[in-house]
This record gives sequence, C-alpha cells and structure tokens, in this order.
Amino acid sequence: MNIGMIEAAAGRLKGHVVRTPLLSSPFLDEIAGRRVLVKPECLQPTGSFKLRGGWSALSALPPDARAKGVIAFSSGNHAQGVAFAARAMGAPCVILMPSDAPRVKIDNTRALGAEVVLYDRATGDRDAIGAALAEERGLTLVKPFDEPLVIAGQGTTGLEIAEQSAEAGVTAGDVLVPCGGGGLSSGIALALEARSPGLRARTVEPEGFDDVARSLASGKIERNARMTGTICDAIVTPSPGEITFPILSRLCGPGIAVSEDEAMAAMAAAFNRLHIVLEPGGAVALAAALYRAGEVAGEAVIVVASGGNVDPAIHRKAMERFGDA
Repeated sequence: MNIGMIEAAAGRLKGHVVRTPLLSSPFLDEIAGRRVLVKPECLQPTGSFKLRGGWSALSALPPDARAKGVIAFSSGNHAQGVAFAARAMGAPCVILMPSDAPRVKIDNTRALGAEVVLYDRATGDRDAIGAALAEERGLTLVKPFDEPLVIAGQGTTGLEIAEQSAEAGVTAGDVLVPCGGGGLSSGIALALEARSPGLRARTVEPEGFDDVARSLASGKIERNARMTGTICDAIVTPSPGEITFPILSRLCGPGIAVSEDEAMAAMAAAFNRLHIVLEPGGAVALAAALYRAGEVAGEAVIVVASGGNVDPAIHRKAMERFGDA
C-alpha cells in the first residue's frame, strides 16, 4: 500500500463518487469543547464510504474478469458499494450477507441488482462460503477491507480530508474514523501521512467489539469474542486485517471505544445539528468527539461520519431517547 495507489484510485473514482464536504455546527463545538468538522460519507449514493472501495476495486479489474462477475460479503454497506459499481459497469454481482443484517440494507442491495445469499453470522464461516461460491461460478472476490484496491479507494477520503482541513485552517489534531476491519482507517492514515502529516487517524469502535483498539494496545491482532449483540453492525468484524493492521499500528493513535448510548446520542445530534442521518456504526466517531473529549487531541477534531443506512426503528429510538440533547 502506498500513496500512489490511493491517487490512482482517486482518478478512477472521479465523477462517480461524491466529494463530501466538511460540516460544522457551533452546537457540536460546544458539546465537544473544541472545533468539530464532520465529513458526511452518508451522502454517497449508496449511503456510505464503501462505494469508494467498491468502485476502486471493480474499475481496476481486467474486462474479462469483470464480465464473469464479482462476489462480496458484507453486512450491508460494502454490499451496496460493490452492487452499485457492478450494476454501473454491467458486471454480475453476488453478495453474501448475514441474515441479521438490517432489512433496509438487504433490500437496498437487492434493489441494486445483486443476488443476495444470506448466512448465519454466529455459526457460518463467510470466508469459506464466499470462497466456495467464487470457485463454483468463476467470480472475483472483492474483500470488504483487507484488499489493496479497496483500501486505496477508501483512502481517497483521506486525500479529501487533507485538502479540506487545510482550507479550514486545521493542520494538526486527530481524525476520528469508525473502524471495523480497518480499510477506511488505514487508507485515511496513509493519505494523511503523505498529504497532511500533522493530522493523526484514530480508530473508533463500539464497546465490547473493540478488537482494533485491543490490537493496537497489545501490538498483535486480537479477535472479538462474539460477532453479534450490537446495533453497530456496520463495523463488526472478527479482527483487523493482515494488511490493515500493520498500517494502523504504524500510523494511528490509540483506539477509542464508545457505548451504544453514546452512538445513539451522536445520531440524534447529527440529525438535529447537521441535518444528516447516521447509522449507529457510522456515528461512533462523532460520539467519541462529543462524549470522549478527554481521549482526543488537538484544538479541532475531524470526524468521519461513515454511513447512514440505518433501520428506521433504530433511528426513531435514537431520536426519542436523545432528540432533545
């Protein structure tokens, strides 16, 4: 992985993904006790940053491989990113999704033209199932995070942050990133290293599923004890990737973990103050900025709001509980 790969991905993505802005609100600044700049990747056509990695990977495939089709496994956001890119490029697409994924994500993936195959997240081996389907049908597997072309696509977020933060007068401080397997965090970290070295990427996860934070602390890859039981489904993975973890270890500060209540409060704050919709996993970085200020460095903090594909009932619950905050 290197900055050249990220810049090449940016060229392939131009005109196909949204260059999301940096949003701010004095109300959020007051809660956090510092300036807060939020990059709303929920505004991508598929509702999350995952379109960047999906488009990067598919656009780099040889035409004959793309014509045979692709397969991906995802709880929903990577699924939609790959499905969107596949439909635009005329490639067959199979998506392996956990059966407990939010219904809106399953329905949206099907609506994008993908064939959805469901599996049990607690008992099924998605890697084995995906590998078998790929071999049987001659499909190219597009991994959700531990794939250089995907990381390069996600890293384009970091190129934009480097440019936009400089325009906003912020050249030092933490960049908080929701983290599952580390594709977005590692891509952003590499981009910042090359383009804005005063900014430091920080991973944010839900409590009880903080494998990356524990891995960064121990210096070796740690695994989550369970894969279910959190509303932050979008960023639950078994462990950081073999490719992503060395990048995270070299470039990122200590990981942060937030509670589900903090994530839901951040969802309500984002809706009330920025007028954007976030899913729980996509709101954890904002939660860290607002409610874990003592763990964050700098006079300003940049937050990646990574996705907005939320089940309506969960968003309604967040607003009912925290909408007056």
